Amino acid sequence: MSFFVKKSEYGSNIRIGRIIGCVIGIVIIIVLLSSCFTSVPAGFTGVPVTFGKVADYTLDSGFHIKNPFTNVIKMDNRIQKQTVNMNAFSKDIQETAVVYTVNYQISKNDAMTIYRTIGKEYFNTVIAPNISEAVKTATAHYTAEGLINNRDKLAIEIEEILVSLLTKYNIEIVGTSIEDLDFTDAFTNAVEAKQVAAQNKLKAETEQAQQTMEEQARADRAIITAEAEAKQAIIAANADLEVVQIQAEASLYAGEREAQMNQRIAEALTPELINYYWIKQWTGELPTTMLGNETGIMLTIDNNSDTE
Repeated sequence: MSFFVKKSEYGSNIRIGRIIGCVIGIVIIIVLLSSCFTSVPAGFTGVPVTFGKVADYTLDSGFHIKNPFTNVIKMDNRIQKQTVNMNAFSKDIQETAVVYTVNYQISKNDAMTIYRTIGKEYFNTVIAPNISEAVKTATAHYTAEGLINNRDKLAIEIEEILVSLLTKYNIEIVGTSIEDLDFTDAFTNAVEAKQVAAQNKLKAETEQAQQTMEEQARADRAIITAEAEAKQAIIAANADLEVVQIQAEASLYAGEREAQMNQRIAEALTPELINYYWIKQWTGELPTTMLGNETGIMLTIDNNSDTE
């Protein structure tokens, strides 16, 4: 009886072992099958690595079949943004706190090279140190005051240096910006004092220039007034002279006309014409006085005396 019991237990154990083996086999098969497939999310590039060896190709975003012993490293090829805070020195040894922002992305086709030579921490490995170098190199070309006055030019120079440094690492600079430039309190106070002095000087120069302009304007107005009065006097004198000349010419013309008329009348008066007008105007009365033409005898005739 005990023999049969032991045999039954042994068979049961075998069945359980087989079931467990089947389950383990299925799990292994599922794991092996799942390891033959991989997916790369959008915005990433897959870099296949087999037993530590990086492949010479990349996988685009999507679903892929792969070697079950190959691990796919997902490299972010989207535009990324990082802001770096650092201190730099100007040409005149003024310490400057710089807040610098950079937008960058890796070269999609060179993702395997970046992973092989740098790794996934490429920002901390190469980008951040090169940002620091570019900023410090560019700021050293300017005085502290020049940094303030040439901020746009400084940003361009930093970006040009950074692009040249990161190109060899297959990292593309999309855009950069200087978020802030901050100086020590002593320098800031000195700049403010200088600006106040410059503004006061400009104000004084402006007021002096304004006063000079007003004085010049008054002088110009006086000259213009004097010239206008002089021209008016000349015009009035010329007008008076012209009037006198016109009057003289008119008098002369009138005298000449009168003389011409008298001359014409004298030429037209003949003895016969004179006698004609004398007879025409005679009323029939004899003159009371007559003068002889040759004897010189003057007779007076009384027309009122009676005839005897």
